[in-house]
Amino acid sequence: MFHLVTGGSGSGKSEYAEGLILESGAGRRFYLATMEVYGAEGRRKVERHQRLRAGKGFETIECPRGLAEISLDKGKDFSQDLDQACKRNLAPKVDKSRTECAVLLECMSNLAANELFGAGEEAGLGPQPGALPVSSVLQRIKKGILHVQSQCKLLVVVTNEVFSDGMDYGTETNEYIRLLGQINCWMARQADKVTEVVYGIPVAVKKGNVVSASPSKESCPEDRMKEEESV
Repeated sequence: MFHLVTGGSGSGKSEYAEGLILESGAGRRFYLATMEVYGAEGRRKVERHQRLRAGKGFETIECPRGLAEISLDKGKDFSQDLDQACKRNLAPKVDKSRTECAVLLECMSNLAANELFGAGEEAGLGPQPGALPVSSVLQRIKKGILHVQSQCKLLVVVTNEVFSDGMDYGTETNEYIRLLGQINCWMARQADKVTEVVYGIPVAVKKGNVVSASPSKESCPEDRMKEEESV
């Protein structure tokens, strides 16, 4: 089961997503933390989320980038043809022996930024905008989602709604927004359920693994990107 949870800042989406994990009855609960902490505000945000998770049995794995390298069980081999599954937009095959855990990934907006701008971080060079093309970053994140999904009975991913403010940003920020939009569109199609949390109220956007008509080019930036690249 893949459940995508979205909403604006302070909407209550984190609490709702945690509740899904707690209600799942999974024997193990993993929290994939994607945020890289910068400054006092970042530390306060992390501390708040740590307080929310306290005593709830979460095992935290720091994952600011490289989602496809995460192994929830170091003693097992989780390799499979994720590239093929990613290209065909298929759900990964899940080994039944690995389904006794639930995973909360929070949040996709941080992971996307880290993958897009963080190519030089590990080398100590600081953010390197444009080090990887958006299409390559998108494939890396898709592969990572499928990889984690193959290891658990429930994957809940929290993402952000950052597309409605109408602001005109610089080139780098617009590239990031474009990437996050493409990821969100793909995840929504891939997910079994999609929920938007509005003022603390969960609103079901997608119930069950419904196959709908292909999205229009106006509705999904991923399709617009493909059209632009073909010109």
